[in-house]
Amino acid sequence: MEFINGEDREQQTLFPETINEYVNENNTVRIIDAFVNSLDLASMNFKRWETKKTGRPPYDPKDILKLYIYGYMNRIRSSRRLEAESKRNLEVLWLLRKLSPDHKTIADFRKDNSNALKNVFRSFVKLCVRLDLYGKELAAIDGSKFKAVNSKDRNFTKDKLKDRIERIDKKIEEYLAELDKTDSQEDIAEKEKTTQEINQIIKDLKERKNNYQKYSDELEETGETQKSLTDPESRLMLSNGKMDVCYNVQTAVDAKNKLIIEFEVTDRANDLNQLTPITKKVQDILETQTIAITADAGYASASDIAAAIQIGAQPHVSGTDYQICVPVKTEEEQTEITSYTNGRCVYLKDRNIAVCPMGKALYPGSYKKKKGQAVFYNNAACKACSCRCTKGKNAFLYQFVMKEKDFNKEYNDKELFLKQVHVKPERELYKHRKSLSEHPFGTVKRVMDGGYCLTKGIMKTTGEFALIFLAYNLKRAINILGVKKLMEKMEITVYCHC
Repeated sequence: MEFINGEDREQQTLFPETINEYVNENNTVRIIDAFVNSLDLASMNFKRWETKKTGRPPYDPKDILKLYIYGYMNRIRSSRRLEAESKRNLEVLWLLRKLSPDHKTIADFRKDNSNALKNVFRSFVKLCVRLDLYGKELAAIDGSKFKAVNSKDRNFTKDKLKDRIERIDKKIEEYLAELDKTDSQEDIAEKEKTTQEINQIIKDLKERKNNYQKYSDELEETGETQKSLTDPESRLMLSNGKMDVCYNVQTAVDAKNKLIIEFEVTDRANDLNQLTPITKKVQDILETQTIAITADAGYASASDIAAAIQIGAQPHVSGTDYQICVPVKTEEEQTEITSYTNGRCVYLKDRNIAVCPMGKALYPGSYKKKKGQAVFYNNAACKACSCRCTKGKNAFLYQFVMKEKDFNKEYNDKELFLKQVHVKPERELYKHRKSLSEHPFGTVKRVMDGGYCLTKGIMKTTGEFALIFLAYNLKRAINILGVKKLMEKMEITVYCHC
């Protein structure tokens, strides 16, 4: 019995007559092609979407966008690898109609169209909303760290800079002592290093010390806690049990089909006070106000939860089981304040006061506790209060410390009306959190090879993650509906929407 043999390479009928025969009806590239062709690039602020009368004509942005979406769906993120695929991959040859842009053109497209790529992601989300793929009832919010294009050696904190400067000073003293020893030796053969070599080493050490001192002065002037050299906007964070220079990417995932609703790339090491901003975006995208939000204990901030309740959301955050004071617009909505919330407050911007857990007004102090922070307190109210909101010796002096950058938090209440709300997560809703929020991160990092960044800066990194999460949502939609059904629904929906 003979083996299965291929066809003769010399015969002219080895390949089909058209490349279209290689791409069957269920191939995902047909979805990519149809979706991108339906986009209005002019309204999405893409660069070079319109050709000029003179000069060499550019590549159509739709073709480069198709290439990127295909690449991110198939673990191909590098511009050089995408260039190689455009010359040998039959699916890419079909998708781009045998176009093969160079890697610099491909890389510049991702770099120059960060905001436009975010608009493409949102366009597909809105398409899925019209296809009824979002439940609009429960969303899980969570953050995950993604390694930035910056090594730990090129990231400096105040303590690290201080330690480096002290070590350099010690080294300089050692080399100065060695220089004196070298000068006293008459026999050149006995010298370990020449005077010229030691002077050069000392010069290099002083230059390095001056650079460290300059970084330290910059941190002191700006009030920042650390400085990254390769990617200035990245920060040192705890990621998977170890410290690394990363970005903290926040996502909101719908419970119905585990599709990503919205995301935000931040340089903050923790998740505090990030619940309400992304919840507001979720409400706008899904066009609903009364959506339940679940999150882990990293989001347990009373002022942030109060703000989320104000905009109509129903937060279910782990570790929250207390009464909270929420500002309301009318006196009729106000309820009696009878308990405190373990030392948590709400800040009212219009009146520049804070409301303590017992509903008492705390006024701004005449001094700053630290640079960039202000203190609110009311000694008279605390002395007359029966609750001990603090655990220190001075238990009746309640202080609320807030960073100045948080003063812009919007509360539209001009009158001090408060409503007491019992904040406690419902077990039936909260138990779905891990399966919702961790699923996209696991898929992106492990399956799609997206656990690290290729671009620098929050804006460019946002464009990169727009492609990653768009590819994730596309794969999910295809798995749910199938290629042919999704194509049919997409054509009908786009036509009706137009």
